[in-house]
Amino acid sequence: MDSDILHEFGDHPEWNESFYFNFYDKARDICAFMRLGLKPNVNEKTAFCFFLMPRGTILAWKGQEPADNTELAAKNLRFEKVLAEKKWHLDFSGAMEKREGGATSSERVSFSVDYECLNEVFDYRDCISGINEKISEKIATQHLEQFGRARGMLTVGANQYVLDGLGERDHSWGVRDWNAPKIWIWLTCQFSEGSALNVTKLVMDAGEVDAGFIHIAGKNVPLTKAEIETSWDANREPKGLEMKLEDKKGAVHSVRADAMRKVIVPFASRDGKSLSLMHENLARYEMDSKVGYGIAEYLIRTR
Repeated sequence: MDSDILHEFGDHPEWNESFYFNFYDKARDICAFMRLGLKPNVNEKTAFCFFLMPRGTILAWKGQEPADNTELAAKNLRFEKVLAEKKWHLDFSGAMEKREGGATSSERVSFSVDYECLNEVFDYRDCISGINEKISEKIATQHLEQFGRARGMLTVGANQYVLDGLGERDHSWGVRDWNAPKIWIWLTCQFSEGSALNVTKLVMDAGEVDAGFIHIAGKNVPLTKAEIETSWDANREPKGLEMKLEDKKGAVHSVRADAMRKVIVPFASRDGKSLSLMHENLARYEMDSKVGYGIAEYLIRTR
């Protein structure tokens, strides 16, 4: 079965189908995350792409265009399915904003990356049903996750980097209202090609939903509960976390993570009355004596 398809869309204005990828090359200390989202009922394609480079440099890009086709491409960013649920190709060529030492400038950037999936697709419906599905209905109730390995080439100005790192991808469809949650926490970490975790804690006005998986011994084991204690800096931004994860086999996993670098991405409602800030943190994780790296994403509604 091919889950990597575009689905028949509903009639809600904020009905969305999106694809997201991240990866971290530890040897070169380069982290990337990017997303393409289609909202056909408002004739909108949106995309973003960020690179967290060594020594704190950030490369940032956002694009938007009419959704007059169903290609997974917007402006300069393109995702190509090579083999369903197995291989993707990601590429970009254009100008990005370069943020370095408090100054901003424009830099020519291009990349070509092959993403190879390392586990079976995980469906959040293995964790969510009944009342939890109802609580989640404004945040894309259909949600698939998969971790993998990214290899390719990045060019920044006159500099070239060979990329090789582990990462995560997700594919979601349904209503997507960025301002509906009070907070959502989405955590991914890859400890190796055979060990990874994915955690979501969604806090809505109607309640909380926990979801995700631990990948152990070649299997995705669904989570049943995630207790997360976040530490905050002086600006009330997440700087670390400790959590206990309970899986469907009854095992409990202790995890801690520390944020290394971050980007903050704003999401305002169409009427401007609501604003949520997405804190996308590159984080170092520890679990069961293993060390890994991934994303610690916090979307926080500020008004």
